[in-house]
Amino acid sequence: MLEKSFKLKEHGVTVKGELAAGLTTFMTMAYILAVNPQILSVTGMNAGGVLIATALSSAIACICMAFWANLPFALAPGMGLNAYFAYTVVLYMGYPWEFALFAVFVEGVIFIVLSLTNVREAIFDAIPLTLKHAVGAGIGLFIAFIGLQNSGLVQGGPTLVELVPFKDTMDGVGLLALLTLIGVLIIGVLSYKKVRGSLLIGMFAVWIVGIILQAVGLYVPNPEAGLFSLYPSWGLPDFAGFGSIAGKAFSPVVFQNFNIPDFLIIMFSFLFVDIFDTLGTLIGVADKADMLDKDGKLPRIKGALMADAVGTVVGAVAGTSTVTTYVESAAGVAEGGRTGLTALTTGILFLLAIILSPIFISIPSFATSAALIYVGFLMLSSILKVDFNDISEALPAYVALFAMPFFYSISHGIMFGIIFYVLINLISGQFKKISPLMYILALAFILKFAFLG
Repeated sequence: MLEKSFKLKEHGVTVKGELAAGLTTFMTMAYILAVNPQILSVTGMNAGGVLIATALSSAIACICMAFWANLPFALAPGMGLNAYFAYTVVLYMGYPWEFALFAVFVEGVIFIVLSLTNVREAIFDAIPLTLKHAVGAGIGLFIAFIGLQNSGLVQGGPTLVELVPFKDTMDGVGLLALLTLIGVLIIGVLSYKKVRGSLLIGMFAVWIVGIILQAVGLYVPNPEAGLFSLYPSWGLPDFAGFGSIAGKAFSPVVFQNFNIPDFLIIMFSFLFVDIFDTLGTLIGVADKADMLDKDGKLPRIKGALMADAVGTVVGAVAGTSTVTTYVESAAGVAEGGRTGLTALTTGILFLLAIILSPIFISIPSFATSAALIYVGFLMLSSILKVDFNDISEALPAYVALFAMPFFYSISHGIMFGIIFYVLINLISGQFKKISPLMYILALAFILKFAFLG
């Protein structure tokens, strides 16, 4: 049955390998089960309910990806989009969280329509192959930066970001940051030795080291300082809390003092970021996995885009922000995942997370960060495919590369890359290189930054 559904032999993979890849992907993105409730709860939403909504919508979207596209990409509520939902729409603009959920729902419906009409597929195909390579490398830097942040290796300071002071914090933040570096080293050595499951083994190994350090008293938990116990925990899911937010996207409070211009701005902001975060992730991860054909197109992309769109609609109904394809899928791909069985495994683990959520949440960030930093290294190699002797190709690629980590947005990296690609080739007189859709995209992005920010 698995062979028939996922064509494992055709892709040169095994069930065991795909299951390991799915578990690896899940472990690197399990943090969303803890982070998403933390962010959305500032709006007044029940945190336990948001956790269940996060796990449920992620599971359904991953399962759709598995069977509709047979691709190893996982989905979950997107970081950045959840912050916009909570801090901009609700806290800054003053709208109730039900209103924000309704905007996400409408955005998801429009997303489904765009997927059915091939608009998103056409956008994917229109992006030049050079930019696709740059996006893959840019995503590598982006997820490495996420790993550096989550581990505490970098922190804010006079230079915006700086290295954690190891000497002053070796009983806490600095110790966990050091464990991240040890994790990267373990994964690197195992990968060099060609050990299957090196990412997974590395994450578990460094987690065990952390547990030992806590057991002997070298690491002392201090929740007030953000230093939590490294021991796995247990508890019960908050189904009552889930009931308090599920279906509230259609609550009467949504339409009280409904402001159409504000709603359109909010909804299209969600839509813009969702479209290009998803396309960026698909481009970058697929390029690294050599899934793009000779023309830079991704076979079965329609199913992938539809899974993303349906995930967003399901998420809004369940009670969470926009669901999108996750860049952490690169961890599973690096582990050898090539089919929908990887995505299916991740989806099933998200379902299990509803019951076992306290255990999954207890996976420490220093363990997952080690994997993210290493995967960032693997993805960076995509930039070697860019012809740096051709400035009209290399400069837009460079802009896309640095924009993703420094602007902290995959979508902004793509947007700036496309704008620069069109402008430099237009001004240089290389009109034939630019497709009509690229002109439209560049203009749309310029207007987006001018009027939507």
